[in-house]
Amino acid sequence: MPPIPGSGLAKGLAVTLRTMTKRTVTAQYPDVQPELPPRTRGVIGLFEENCTVCMLCARECPDWCIYIDSHKETVPPAAPGGRERSRNVLDRFAIDFALCMYCGICIEVCPFDALFWSPEFEYAETDIHELTHERDKLREWMWTVPEPPALDPGAEEPKEIAAARKTADKLQAQEAQEAQEAQEARQAQATSEAQQAQESPEAQQTQESQQGRAAEQPGRTEEQEGQE
Repeated sequence: MPPIPGSGLAKGLAVTLRTMTKRTVTAQYPDVQPELPPRTRGVIGLFEENCTVCMLCARECPDWCIYIDSHKETVPPAAPGGRERSRNVLDRFAIDFALCMYCGICIEVCPFDALFWSPEFEYAETDIHELTHERDKLREWMWTVPEPPALDPGAEEPKEIAAARKTADKLQAQEAQEAQEAQEARQAQATSEAQQAQESPEAQQTQESQQGRAAEQPGRTEEQEGQE
């Protein structure tokens, strides 16, 4: 069925009429901050401790706006006889937000959760070069990252939390065992000291009686010699 002539114009006018009947609302920005959704893509924050300089974010970035520099350091062996290991140390991590198109690919591909979205958007600059945020600036954005939403009550526990809880329970059990052993050692020491304290008067009495017998022995010998 061919479209009715003028139907598109009628639909456009209908949208205009509906909008005209609504009350206009003016956003009082910047005096009143807008209420942004929790998943707003404002700026990217860097959690430097989680970064392993794997370069995945820089390689996957379609705009090539991530700059990373690093160097290798030799780590001594953890145990005697082990091999030395080398690790990457981060020297520079910068994002040029003048080139960034906020696709979020770098955050999705990061295997160690080092990059996060922050809803902050007020970082405009008069100089385009100032839109290149170095790692110190990216670290400051981390404190504006909102907490993740709560998990579904019926969802499975994340593997990271389960592993952390298992380690914590193991450490707690080890500390409890060490505390119990220390308490048993203190009790054994206290019992030993109490026994020694009880045995001391008896030993003293025994020693005094032996000394008395030794003192009486010469007198008896003299009496026996006189009788003879």
